[in-house]
Amino acid sequence: MATLELRNLHKSYGSGLADTLKSIDLAIESGEFLILVGPSGCGKSTLMNCIAGLEAISGGAILVDGQDISGMSPKDRDIAMVFQSYALYPTMTVRENIAFGLKIRKMPQAAIDEEVARVAKLLQIEHLLQRKPSQLSGGQQQRVAMGRALARRPKIYLFDEPLSNLDAKLRVEMRTEIKLMHQRLKTTTVYVTHDQIEAMTLGDKVAVMKDGIVQQFGTPQQIYNDPANLFVASFIGSPPMNFIPLRVQRQGGQLVGLLDSGQDRCELPLALDAEGVEGRELILGVRPEQIGVAETGNGLVDVRAEVEVLEPTGPDTLAFVTLNGAKVCCRLAPDAAPALGSTLKLRLDPARVLLFDAQSGERLRKAPGGAGEAKVTPLARHKH
Repeated sequence: MATLELRNLHKSYGSGLADTLKSIDLAIESGEFLILVGPSGCGKSTLMNCIAGLEAISGGAILVDGQDISGMSPKDRDIAMVFQSYALYPTMTVRENIAFGLKIRKMPQAAIDEEVARVAKLLQIEHLLQRKPSQLSGGQQQRVAMGRALARRPKIYLFDEPLSNLDAKLRVEMRTEIKLMHQRLKTTTVYVTHDQIEAMTLGDKVAVMKDGIVQQFGTPQQIYNDPANLFVASFIGSPPMNFIPLRVQRQGGQLVGLLDSGQDRCELPLALDAEGVEGRELILGVRPEQIGVAETGNGLVDVRAEVEVLEPTGPDTLAFVTLNGAKVCCRLAPDAAPALGSTLKLRLDPARVLLFDAQSGERLRKAPGGAGEAKVTPLARHKH
């Protein structure tokens, strides 16, 4: 196990070209599981290759246990990598694939046999040791690739989208396997994925990337509950966060956002500095599970809307309505699901909604002691 720190890391493929990686600053403690997540082309695999030494960095530093390894060759970094394609040797058996790196390091045969047996038992592939990769399923090949990395006992493990070639059911099973393995071994791990569910379920820390920049770095819950900007809020979450364009006006000395469903209209108190938002277009962000269905309660705002689409998923039902011209998803318990075409009373808590600048996408923070906390005013309701 080891600590890993990236300091002001840059990567460019030539003069005059934009940096592929820009000012990357990340740090994880020994034994932590770091997820690099983002859309295709965001730079996450390039960053992984830089950590492994497969690509040279253009600036900054990579430190393992405080030692700068930026100039070291891959073989000297004591880092093991599991590739998306598994990269198994097709002519070797499972046993030989797992043992290959140990033989290169000239370990005694008895020690190699002991290590292969340990890893095979850990990954439950003892019965596969004499088979060739072509005789294995995708999930079994993935286990062998993991076994080859585990047998080296390196300081850091790198996983480059290891589950992307598997079917949906096997992805869920292998995700659990990787989680259990990390809990048992407490290995320092960096894991690249474009799947936000993998990011939320596997990581101790998550770095959300876009265009070579880390948009936000924190725990899964911090990323989910307190996104730094519109991109992070939209990328993390399934179903995704609702984004509602907001018209802002002043009412009785307080800023409010108008919510219009076509049937009903109400004012949502905004805990923001008036000088910062007057005249600007805002985006209201609210998670589907944060939209309740009930009578108006203390400090809550409600608006009536027609149910346009229903999507039962089993554990819950997704109901879609329109607010301010935007489709809005509400995550409801199956027994609370309304009928299609019926009118639904939606309940929003001003203290839980998020606000973003429509132009920059940056998050707007609430003013201390603002309307989203103690100063919620009574509703002004307008019927169409």
